[in-house]
Amino acid sequence: MIKINLLPVRASRKKETLKQQQTIFLLSLLSVVIVAFALYFFLQFKIGAAKEEIARSESEIQELKAKIGKINELKKLKEEVKKKVDVLTSLRKGKDGPVLRLVTLSDSSPDKLWLTRYAESGLETSIAGIAYNEELIASFMRNLEASPDFENVELIVSEQMEMSGTKVKKFELKMKIQNPGSESPAQKK
Repeated sequence: MIKINLLPVRASRKKETLKQQQTIFLLSLLSVVIVAFALYFFLQFKIGAAKEEIARSESEIQELKAKIGKINELKKLKEEVKKKVDVLTSLRKGKDGPVLRLVTLSDSSPDKLWLTRYAESGLETSIAGIAYNEELIASFMRNLEASPDFENVELIVSEQMEMSGTKVKKFELKMKIQNPGSESPAQKK
């Protein structure tokens, strides 16, 4: 009988299978390493892009903060200008009041009556002057009471004095301003 030795074939098959398994293992390991490196580089690229986006956003935020600062400055300037315009408006409104009251005083003053002092304090007004007689003072008071600018005209003092050798009456009146809509800004305070 013929004997066949199968041991070398089995041993060669085992060696071949072992080589194939080692090759498959190395190829698998190599492919895992390549995939890991590819994933690593992909993630590094994504991180770099995100950092660039963050840096760009931060620079935009700084630019916007600068613009907001300028806008806030403009708002403050606008408020200051508005306050100044309001003051100018109130001054324009108030400039006519005292002028009109002085015109009323001038129109109400009879001849031979002179005013020596005029003072306003809020809505209170005081006037001092000199007249030749009491009738002129009474006429002046009636004219003031009839005017649209003054009310509650009161005689505070009326005394006789001598001026340049002539006897005259020194007087002082107190009254209220009737139309406060035309009062000056200083009176409103």
